[in-house]
Amino acid sequence: MKEKQLRTYDFEGVAWGLFFVWWGITELFPALPNGSDPLGIGLILLGVNAARHFSGEAPSRFSITLGILMVVWGGLELAGVIFNLPIELPVFAVLLIVLGVMILAPGLFGGRKKLFGGL
Repeated sequence: MKEKQLRTYDFEGVAWGLFFVWWGITELFPALPNGSDPLGIGLILLGVNAARHFSGEAPSRFSITLGILMVVWGGLELAGVIFNLPIELPVFAVLLIVLGVMILAPGLFGGRKKLFGGL
């Protein structure tokens, strides 16, 4: 049991370390396009949960949800930069819709436990 707790702690430590390294990189290189910050953070969160899954541990539903939202946020901001869109994308509204769908889906389709314990 203690060994399993140690491995979980290691995943969290790696995630926090990658988070601060990525944050430092985005501060050091301001020429990175908008959306790089949340996209990288989302990929870190999803990557840690993938590592947990493949090591036999239960992934965190909360950090998976945050990771998906961050990837969507970063993707929308990057799309605006890459495609040189003349309008600003409604990122916050899209994030709210994605979060709502993620909360609704398990209840509507008879999925497993609900997100966030009670929502």
